[in-house]
Amino acid sequence: MPRGGGWCLEWAHSVTGGAVADCFVNADGRMVLDRSYLHDYAAGLGEVPGRGHVVAAPGGGYWIEGIDEPVPGDALPLRVGGPRVGHRIEAGGQTYDLTARAAGARVILRLTE
Repeated sequence: MPRGGGWCLEWAHSVTGGAVADCFVNADGRMVLDRSYLHDYAAGLGEVPGRGHVVAAPGGGYWIEGIDEPVPGDALPLRVGGPRVGHRIEAGGQTYDLTARAAGARVILRLTE
């Protein structure tokens, strides 16, 4: 991912089935969580003081914008969910289906330029 570029890790919530996304940017060579999408306010979700602000999303749900949280080691460990969860990465108009490639496996998403 080039500097300044971004991508989103998207999936369906394992309980409700609603859409969820964490969006990252390459901020001067660092992987940074920029914003998150949540389909509703559920227990433990929503605005956390000092960690972004909530805005309504067109069509429903909400975004937490301006999180600006570096990912330790520029690497995100993930247990890839099955078809019901449907983990995928959206970047540059492309979709990369992680579930099709590694359902049930532990993977590490790393920032490379």
